[in-house]
Amino acid sequence: MLNRKPKILFLSTGDATRSQMAAAFLRRKAVQSFEVASAAVRSDASHPLTNDVMREAGIDMAGEISQSIAESLKEPFACVITICDATRERHPIFPFTPRLVHWSVTDPAGFGLEVLRHVRDEIEEQVARFIADFGPAATGPASSPKDLANAPSWTMPTYSERKEHRNL
Repeated sequence: MLNRKPKILFLSTGDATRSQMAAAFLRRKAVQSFEVASAAVRSDASHPLTNDVMREAGIDMAGEISQSIAESLKEPFACVITICDATRERHPIFPFTPRLVHWSVTDPAGFGLEVLRHVRDEIEEQVARFIADFGPAATGPASSPKDLANAPSWTMPTYSERKEHRNL
Protein backbone atom coordinates (compact mmCIF):
# COMPACT_ATOMS: atom_id res chain seq x y z
CA MET A 1 0.00 0.00 0.00
CA LEU A 2 1.28 3.44 -0.91
CA ASN A 3 1.58 5.92 1.95
CA ARG A 4 0.38 9.34 0.94
CA LYS A 5 1.93 12.42 2.43
CA PRO A 6 -0.45 14.54 4.52
CA LYS A 7 -1.62 17.55 2.52
CA ILE A 8 -1.28 20.88 4.36
CA LEU A 9 -3.03 24.11 3.37
CA PHE A 10 -1.90 27.52 4.59
CA LEU A 11 -4.86 29.92 4.39
CA SER A 12 -4.28 33.65 4.79
CA THR A 13 -7.17 35.95 5.61
CA GLY A 14 -5.66 38.88 3.70
CA ASP A 15 -3.44 38.81 0.66
CA ALA A 16 -1.29 35.81 -0.21
CA THR A 17 1.92 37.02 1.47
CA ARG A 18 1.74 35.05 4.73
CA SER A 19 0.35 31.82 3.26
CA GLN A 20 2.95 31.82 0.47
CA MET A 21 5.77 32.39 2.96
CA ALA A 22 4.57 29.54 5.17
CA ALA A 23 4.14 27.18 2.22
CA ALA A 24 7.62 28.04 0.93
CA PHE A 25 9.24 27.37 4.33
CA LEU A 26 7.41 24.04 4.76
CA ARG A 27 8.37 22.95 1.24
CA ARG A 28 12.02 23.81 1.88
CA LYS A 29 12.20 22.14 5.28
CA ALA A 30 9.93 19.09 4.89
CA VAL A 31 8.93 18.52 1.26
CA GLN A 32 9.48 14.78 1.73
CA SER A 33 6.94 14.69 4.57
CA PHE A 34 4.08 16.91 3.38
CA GLU A 35 2.26 18.08 0.28
CA VAL A 36 1.86 21.84 0.60
CA ALA A 37 -0.60 24.37 -0.79
CA SER A 38 -1.41 27.99 -0.06
CA ALA A 39 -4.60 29.98 -0.43
CA ALA A 40 -5.75 33.47 0.46
CA VAL A 41 -8.83 35.62 0.53
CA ARG A 42 -7.04 37.86 -1.97
CA SER A 43 -5.01 35.15 -3.70
CA ASP A 44 -3.95 37.38 -6.59
CA ALA A 45 -2.16 39.94 -4.38
CA SER A 46 0.91 39.88 -2.16
CA HIS A 47 3.29 42.38 -0.57
CA PRO A 48 5.60 43.78 -3.30
CA LEU A 49 8.73 43.07 -1.20
CA THR A 50 7.87 39.44 -0.36
CA ASN A 51 10.30 37.89 -2.82
CA ASP A 52 13.09 40.21 -1.63
CA VAL A 53 12.78 39.21 2.05
CA MET A 54 12.36 35.53 1.20
CA ARG A 55 15.52 35.64 -0.96
CA GLU A 56 17.32 36.88 2.17
CA ALA A 57 16.25 33.57 3.75
CA GLY A 58 17.45 31.60 0.71
CA ILE A 59 14.05 31.08 -0.94
CA ASP A 60 13.08 32.40 -4.37
CA MET A 61 9.32 32.89 -4.54
CA ALA A 62 9.16 34.37 -8.04
CA GLY A 63 6.12 32.88 -9.72
CA GLU A 64 4.61 31.56 -6.47
CA ILE A 65 0.84 31.26 -6.85
CA SER A 66 -1.85 30.87 -4.19
CA GLN A 67 -5.20 29.23 -4.75
CA SER A 68 -8.42 31.06 -4.18
CA ILE A 69 -10.47 29.87 -1.23
CA ALA A 70 -13.08 28.53 -3.68
CA GLU A 71 -10.40 26.38 -5.37
CA SER A 72 -9.07 25.08 -2.07
CA LEU A 73 -12.54 23.95 -0.95
CA LYS A 74 -12.45 21.36 -3.75
CA GLU A 75 -9.50 19.49 -2.21
CA PRO A 76 -9.18 17.41 0.95
CA PHE A 77 -6.48 18.50 3.41
CA ALA A 78 -5.14 16.68 6.46
CA CYS A 79 -4.54 20.04 8.10
CA VAL A 80 -5.51 23.63 7.38
CA ILE A 81 -3.44 26.33 9.05
CA THR A 82 -5.18 29.69 9.06
CA ILE A 83 -2.93 32.72 9.26
CA CYS A 84 -4.47 35.99 10.37
CA ASP A 85 -3.80 38.95 12.62
CA ALA A 86 -5.97 37.98 15.60
CA THR A 87 -5.91 41.56 16.85
CA ARG A 88 -7.66 42.79 13.69
CA GLU A 89 -9.13 39.73 11.96
CA ARG A 90 -11.08 36.63 12.85
CA HIS A 91 -9.74 33.15 12.24
CA PRO A 92 -11.76 31.61 9.43
CA ILE A 93 -13.57 28.31 9.67
CA PHE A 94 -12.54 25.80 7.04
CA PRO A 95 -15.07 22.97 6.59
CA PHE A 96 -14.29 19.34 5.91
CA THR A 97 -10.80 19.25 7.36
CA PRO A 98 -9.89 16.90 10.21
CA ARG A 99 -7.45 19.42 11.72
CA LEU A 100 -7.66 23.20 11.88
CA VAL A 101 -4.76 25.18 13.38
CA HIS A 102 -4.71 28.95 13.89
CA TRP A 103 -1.63 31.16 13.76
CA SER A 104 -1.86 34.85 14.63
CA VAL A 105 0.67 36.74 12.50
CA THR A 106 0.65 40.46 11.73
CA ASP A 107 -0.67 41.33 8.28
CA PRO A 108 2.28 43.12 6.60
CA ALA A 109 0.09 44.90 4.02
CA GLY A 110 0.92 48.58 4.03
CA PHE A 111 4.09 48.15 6.08
CA GLY A 112 7.72 48.28 5.00
CA LEU A 113 10.69 45.96 4.90
CA GLU A 114 11.33 45.64 8.65
CA VAL A 115 7.77 44.51 9.43
CA LEU A 116 7.88 42.09 6.51
CA ARG A 117 11.16 40.64 7.80
CA HIS A 118 9.62 40.23 11.25
CA VAL A 119 6.60 38.44 9.71
CA ARG A 120 8.93 36.19 7.69
CA ASP A 121 10.92 35.24 10.79
CA GLU A 122 7.78 34.60 12.84
CA ILE A 123 6.33 32.36 10.12
CA GLU A 124 9.61 30.47 9.79
CA GLU A 125 9.57 29.85 13.56
CA GLN A 126 5.98 28.59 13.46
CA VAL A 127 6.72 26.29 10.51
CA ALA A 128 9.71 24.85 12.41
CA ARG A 129 7.48 24.18 15.41
CA PHE A 130 4.83 22.59 13.20
CA ILE A 131 7.46 20.27 11.70
CA ALA A 132 8.78 19.37 15.17
CA ASP A 133 5.27 18.56 16.34
CA PHE A 134 3.95 16.82 13.22
CA GLY A 135 6.92 16.02 10.96
CA PRO A 136 8.86 12.78 10.55
CA ALA A 137 10.58 13.08 13.95
CA ALA A 138 7.19 13.26 15.66
CA THR A 139 5.06 10.93 13.57
CA GLY A 140 7.60 8.72 11.77
CA PRO A 141 7.84 7.96 8.08
CA ALA A 142 4.53 6.08 8.06
CA SER A 143 2.56 9.12 9.14
CA SER A 144 -0.86 9.57 7.65
CA PRO A 145 -3.54 12.23 7.58
CA LYS A 146 -5.26 10.20 10.32
CA ASP A 147 -2.16 10.51 12.55
CA LEU A 148 -2.09 14.25 11.99
CA ALA A 149 -5.82 14.59 12.67
CA ASN A 150 -5.41 12.86 16.04
CA ALA A 151 -2.40 14.89 17.14
CA PRO A 152 -2.84 17.39 20.00
CA SER A 153 -4.01 20.86 19.06
CA TRP A 154 -1.90 23.95 19.59
CA THR A 155 -1.75 27.58 18.65
CA MET A 156 1.57 29.39 18.36
CA PRO A 157 1.83 32.34 20.78
CA THR A 158 1.97 35.71 19.08
CA TYR A 159 5.11 37.83 19.02
CA SER A 160 3.58 40.13 21.65
CA GLU A 161 2.79 37.19 23.95
CA ARG A 162 6.33 35.79 23.60
CA LYS A 163 7.85 39.25 24.21
CA GLU A 164 5.64 39.75 27.29
CA HIS A 165 6.63 36.30 28.63
CA ARG A 166 10.35 37.12 28.23
CA ASN A 167 9.88 40.33 30.23
CA LEU A 168 8.31 38.56 33.24
